[in-house]
Amino acid sequence: MTILKILGYGNPILRQKSKEVSKISKKIRILIENMLDTMYSANGVGLAAPQVGENLRIFVIDVSKENEPYNPLVFVNPKIIKKSGAICVKEGCLSFPEAYINVRRYSDVMVKALDINGRPFVTEAKNGELLAYAIQHENDHLDGILFVDHSRNIFEATEALSKHNLPQLEEDKLINEPELEEQILASENADKAKEQ
Repeated sequence: MTILKILGYGNPILRQKSKEVSKISKKIRILIENMLDTMYSANGVGLAAPQVGENLRIFVIDVSKENEPYNPLVFVNPKIIKKSGAICVKEGCLSFPEAYINVRRYSDVMVKALDINGRPFVTEAKNGELLAYAIQHENDHLDGILFVDHSRNIFEATEALSKHNLPQLEEDKLINEPELEEQILASENADKAKEQ
């Protein structure tokens, strides 16, 4: 069991696009096991290979609750093949200790990937459950995209980062998502109308 060093926001490796894994070798399997150990020791829900300095298209997730047994999911060469719906979620990241920011995500996703043994599988996560946005968050890491790039409010994001002494937002990296924002606002307005 090896606990790997998690790279912090500002490290240029986090902004690089990762390479496909050509073969799930013993070395890759060891990396995956170490990533899981690292994620658990940091109390994380997910961890992508670039966060431990390896620009490979691999991430691990475990959304089991505290009182449940571990249920690790391994995604090698993942591809999101379907996405729909929109939600606003408060997300954090192991590369951004303590900072939480409201971001836009799809509420439903379908992803295909290989497991630790190289077997292909398809997973679907719906209704804005934790797994749905964890998949999007970790998959973004493989393309050098960070959760702050999906910020709904630049001022809130800037404040959260400076409060935790993290580098400032890279405004040129912010992703404009008008269709997601529109859907989120519509559902927030519908919720407000129900409350009245």
